[in-house]
Amino acid sequence: MGERFVVVPVDGQVGVAGLGEHSDAVVSDPAPDPSGSGSSSSSGGGGGGGSTVEEKEAGEDSVFEPQDPNVVVPILEYNREPNKYGDGVPKENSPFINNTDNDKGNSYDGTNMALFEEEMDSNPMVSSLLNKLANYTNLTQGAQEHEEAEEDEGPKKKAVKSPQMGTFMGVYLPCLQNILGVILFLRLTWIVGTAGILESLAIVCLCCSCTMLTAISMSAIATNGVVPAGGSYYMISRSLGPEFGGAVGLCFYLGTTFAGSMYILGTIEILLTYIVPKAAIFVAEKKEDEADALLNNMRVYGTCCLALMAVVVFVGVKYVNKLALVFLACVILSILSIYAGVIKTIFEPPDFPVCMLGNRTLQNQNFDSCLKTEIIDNLTVTTKLWKLFCDGPEFNATCDEYFTKNNATNVQGIPGLTSGVISENMWSVYGPLGMLVEDQKLPSIGGSDPAQDIYLPYVVNDITTFFTLLVGIYFPSVTGIMAGSNRSGDLRDAQKSIPIGTILAIATTSFIYVTCVVLFGACIEGVLLRDKFGDSVKGNLVIGTLSWPSPWVIVIGSFFSCCGAGLQSLTGAPRLLQAIARDGIVPFLQVFGHGKANGEPTWALLLTAGICEIGILIASLDAVAPILSMFFLMCYLFVNLACAVQTLLRTPNWRPRFKYYHWALSFLGMSLCLALMFISSWYYAIVAMVIAGCIYKYIEYRGAEKEWGDGIRGLSLNAARYALIRLEEAPPHTKNWRPQLLVLLDLDSDQVVKHPRLLSLTTQLKAGKGLTIVGNVIEGTFLTKDAEAKTAEQNIKSSMSAERTKGFCHVVVSSNIRDGFSHLIQSAGLGGMKHNTVLMAWPGTWRQSNDPQSWKNFIEMVRETTAAHQALLVAKNVDSFPTNLDRLGEGTIDVWWVVHDGGLLMLLPFLLRQHKVWRKCKMRIFTVAQMDDNSIQMKKDLQMFLYHLRLDAEVEVVEMHDNDISAFTYEKTLVMEQRSQMLKQMQLSRTEREREAQLIHDRNTASHAAINDKAESGPDRVHMTWTKDKLFTERNRNRECNANVAVRDLFNMKPEWESLNQSNVRRMHTAVKLNEVVVNKSQGAHLVLLNMPGPPKNRGGDENYMEFLEVLLEGLNRVLLVRGGGREVITIYS
Repeated sequence: MGERFVVVPVDGQVGVAGLGEHSDAVVSDPAPDPSGSGSSSSSGGGGGGGSTVEEKEAGEDSVFEPQDPNVVVPILEYNREPNKYGDGVPKENSPFINNTDNDKGNSYDGTNMALFEEEMDSNPMVSSLLNKLANYTNLTQGAQEHEEAEEDEGPKKKAVKSPQMGTFMGVYLPCLQNILGVILFLRLTWIVGTAGILESLAIVCLCCSCTMLTAISMSAIATNGVVPAGGSYYMISRSLGPEFGGAVGLCFYLGTTFAGSMYILGTIEILLTYIVPKAAIFVAEKKEDEADALLNNMRVYGTCCLALMAVVVFVGVKYVNKLALVFLACVILSILSIYAGVIKTIFEPPDFPVCMLGNRTLQNQNFDSCLKTEIIDNLTVTTKLWKLFCDGPEFNATCDEYFTKNNATNVQGIPGLTSGVISENMWSVYGPLGMLVEDQKLPSIGGSDPAQDIYLPYVVNDITTFFTLLVGIYFPSVTGIMAGSNRSGDLRDAQKSIPIGTILAIATTSFIYVTCVVLFGACIEGVLLRDKFGDSVKGNLVIGTLSWPSPWVIVIGSFFSCCGAGLQSLTGAPRLLQAIARDGIVPFLQVFGHGKANGEPTWALLLTAGICEIGILIASLDAVAPILSMFFLMCYLFVNLACAVQTLLRTPNWRPRFKYYHWALSFLGMSLCLALMFISSWYYAIVAMVIAGCIYKYIEYRGAEKEWGDGIRGLSLNAARYALIRLEEAPPHTKNWRPQLLVLLDLDSDQVVKHPRLLSLTTQLKAGKGLTIVGNVIEGTFLTKDAEAKTAEQNIKSSMSAERTKGFCHVVVSSNIRDGFSHLIQSAGLGGMKHNTVLMAWPGTWRQSNDPQSWKNFIEMVRETTAAHQALLVAKNVDSFPTNLDRLGEGTIDVWWVVHDGGLLMLLPFLLRQHKVWRKCKMRIFTVAQMDDNSIQMKKDLQMFLYHLRLDAEVEVVEMHDNDISAFTYEKTLVMEQRSQMLKQMQLSRTEREREAQLIHDRNTASHAAINDKAESGPDRVHMTWTKDKLFTERNRNRECNANVAVRDLFNMKPEWESLNQSNVRRMHTAVKLNEVVVNKSQGAHLVLLNMPGPPKNRGGDENYMEFLEVLLEGLNRVLLVRGGGREVITIYS
């Protein structure tokens, strides 16, 4: 008999006793049958009995014995720390991937699948896969596991039972308890009296419709897979991405926290107003100080109540869960007593008089009878009411004018359901702060000084009332719809229970609210409805007096209901914050992911209590309610958005079991949430959006990169696919051309980027908003260099992140470096989204390199970019280029426009100057004129061209004279050719060298013909327009001219110069002269852009080409060689 394994909770986690003292593992599938008969011991397979099934039938569902002690049991690992996918807790091995480490001991003995024997190490059998899927879980601890973790001690830990809660107990009743609460008992009568029955019904229907539509969207999301505890946060973050999820999750957390404040304030209001009024610490001496005294009492008692509740939650969630049923019973009993009281009013309305002076409502706190005078022992005497309005008890005392002219009468406060008062309460009665609560159907004579009325015992509005205010105050009474999804870890079948339970709970509460609005308006007098605190009926709770059998049923029931709701908020909010912290998307919140050993969020509870105290200090239920309305509405808005996005994307993974949803309903719910936010309080709505936006941008900027398969990424993928299909693979219109960069990087032996400034330059060029692909080639085979390639890719991505280069990384492994870069140049990109420009660094050490392939590869890349009709940018001295943090002062970007190759030379400085690094630099354009060019006209034409291009730049035309070839040039050429001979090592015959020299000579004369033709072309020369006839004529003319120059030069030659290739001499001469001019004009420039000459067609002269470029760039600090792609990239047309 092997060792017994018992599934137990360990430190708030699920573990396996016997695997170690604190092994974080849970057995997911038992050992396979060593006989190989195919009767797997895993559950669920037809025909596979196995010991586990037998033990489960016997009731030992958590204990089993492997048949072979040498067999390693496959497990699912759990890790409480955030993982790379952003799932904070738990971390599980995917059931789709075989855990090869655990399966190494499993030998394959069967013969039926021998054909697939070689694949067993990496690919699981279907039976094993199905078994893991059947036992797969991604749930955090539910309430039961928390309680067991608190109660169990040491090794005597009992097995975790599977969740058994159904729809009624697990979803319906918790939602009912969270939805019904303080607003129903303390504010609904006041809302009905102020807004009237019709507008109150509109408020109720508006808010309930919002939550019903949100519940439909939530049901679709909740049934599209497993929903761990975390509720709306998990659903939004996994549907819309970590940025939206974090922003809305934190808003939902703040809403839940302020809900705790609201419930605590409701608890204290019931306590001090209706249960123990004499317990007030602060007592107002004057009537105008009563409001301040009430607020101070709320602050003191609220803080004490918050501290007590926080201690209860800290001690253990099990106490909150055990009290939850008691609090729920109080809520249900209170609701039933209201309906019973309404029915009783039909037969026997309660005696509940309200004292009226004229048509004004009086505060009945200091007098017993609603009379001015009364007869005692046949004597007429004044009453206490008289003393409140007169300066003495005598009949000749000076009294208030309105008191003298109007009678005091009693009005029945609750006339009953059949009294017909419903018609009077149908319409709204809004008013400003301090407005008297009046009954317009009663007679009223004269008036009084409003300034004096505040000192008299009238019932007045304590706040200014209007429709939108009431919406904000009422909306918290319909929140709490997420209670079921938050308990998904305790549900037997969450995908069935959450939709049914939540929608039924909303339907039930909506019915309760609608009927209560109608019944309150039909049973209670309007002035009593508008008396928020019951001042006219000696501080009694109006809804309590209506109920049956006793007012205390409602008073005590509402008190415990508010206490329970406050405890639930203080229990749920820290766990929500803990889930966000463990996801790791907000770095500074990670400390709140830790807690006690059983998983209780201690630090999150402290922060929650601190934020809750802010709401307590506000001290007004009416002021706190709109704040939490904003946060809840924003959460509901994004739940609807998540459902709409997923529905419209039609992603393969979007397969909700709940079928009664539609994107139009989700969009309507989203619109309704947004409308309610601005209806309730437009400034609170803006503040909530700003908070959410700041959190979103912070997570986007600092948060960890998460891949949760969310809808926004799906939307991006869908949009990218659609755009790529529509994007033509043909070259774009010139107006749409932008540099799509392929950046070719060099890495050192440690796979670290050699020239990070090349990435800085890439970032500074991104004003074009084009594509960026950063590529590198590793020499070798993919099978042996795979790990090295991944390391290189990670290092490149790190460098891109450090240099703020946004783009894609592409590392290729090739047996030949040259072929690898060729493949990149040919195949990088996708469809019409391909690069059109290659950016690379100049091989600065090519002369010292022992490997001739280094510079040969460079030249081959130049040729291949030209063949691919792509532009080429080569940065020389790239390490001296500025970083993204540098700010270059006053200086210039000099463009040397020698030949026209599409206008890229002029476009690049414009893009650079959009970046902060180059913003202060001025642009200068130099062009070269020959002896027979009209340099003045060239300058005017160039200025006009730049004007039409909308480019601001200084223009200068530099004249290059046909000087004799200097001795310096000959010496340079001699050294170059001697080195070339050493490199060639006599690999070419004399005939081949002469053929090469002739090809270089022809190319050189053609280049001179181009320059001379530019001088002859008049007004068209700026556009470099050519014809075949013109080119042929000029080429012949220049050949004759060059021949005469060559003959003249022979007279000045030294003997060792006679063997020099005259084509090389002339090319060196051009490089030397142009370098002198450029250095003279632009040595102090921040950047020099220069046309890059093309390489020779004959590869035998490649080393000479490198020497020409070195001479051309000698003495310049920062140089960007530019070679166009053979098409226009800039246009004067709009």
